[in-house]
Amino acid sequence: MKKFLMLALVLILAQTLMAGGGKQSDSQSSGGSGPYASLAPVTLIYGNGAANGAAGDLWGKYFCEAVENITGGKLKVDYFGNSQLGVDSELQQQMLAGDIDIVSCQPAQTTAFVKEVAVFDLPMAFAKYSAGAIDKTLNDSSFTKLINEGYARSGMICLGFLQGATFREMTSNKEIRSINDFNGVKIRTMDSRFHLMFWRALGANPTPLAFTELYMSLQQGVVEAQENANDTNVSSQFFEVQKYLVNTHHILYLNQFLMNKKKFDGLAPAYQDAVRQAVAQATARLSPDMKKINDDNKAIMIQKGMTSIEFQPSFVDEIIKKADDVYKAIRADIGNPIVDALIKELDAAK
Repeated sequence: MKKFLMLALVLILAQTLMAGGGKQSDSQSSGGSGPYASLAPVTLIYGNGAANGAAGDLWGKYFCEAVENITGGKLKVDYFGNSQLGVDSELQQQMLAGDIDIVSCQPAQTTAFVKEVAVFDLPMAFAKYSAGAIDKTLNDSSFTKLINEGYARSGMICLGFLQGATFREMTSNKEIRSINDFNGVKIRTMDSRFHLMFWRALGANPTPLAFTELYMSLQQGVVEAQENANDTNVSSQFFEVQKYLVNTHHILYLNQFLMNKKKFDGLAPAYQDAVRQAVAQATARLSPDMKKINDDNKAIMIQKGMTSIEFQPSFVDEIIKKADDVYKAIRADIGNPIVDALIKELDAAK
């Protein structure tokens, strides 16, 4: 972790020297505008583990651009994408320690810090719902209140979610046409208790591996399958070492925008508003494109020679039945109220 922080400090110092102090002077002399005119300049450090060009990476870059535009450069963000400062779990540890300020990531490894976030690990929970129904459930419902309380208890604030009713999908060198075909498949997963439990429930043999080792592991046959969103599958060129795109829709492709709560609460109210506005602008800019991003990347994998396997709607119910023990385990871990709220609000929004 120290080497990541040292890298961050070196990069920040280099950026400052290259700028020659000019940008900061311009910002101070202009005084920003409106509610920011009297405020001292602030720089936030933002770590992102998303691959370059993936939706989570674009979201982060759009946010940085928006917040500087909104504040006239008074609030700036030093952005480190593509796991420059560490993988998701390390980034969140650094954020909670106050070493960095902002992290955006998918939920799986947040469960180590916010147990309630395991609700997003419920297999197939979102597979039958539209982007609009999911958005309302996450951002404007009784579920929102419960999940936000969980983040706050853990020293975080979640300022937004990015999704477009797109999903993490399986790729494989074994053809998967039915539930029984999952038996014995060696699949790489994230190091998440409930993800591992889910794949075992299907009869697969899940193995957590570092993402940086995944391509070579697929190439060498250490594992024969993996699961990720389609933009990540393409940016990582998994089509070179995988034969089948298996459209399982098992986990929502969801990114969270997280910030150290003490840091956020310590910002001037005008800066707090600017951060919220910038997250909203970045989300509004990218959300309408999520389906197209997903479909375009799916088309690329097919064009590169992968076979796309689709399933009937009944497949969702078959998977949920197989994963009943996962639902029970998540309920036991985080409590029935938040699980019931998610299911109730999704149905209501539908």
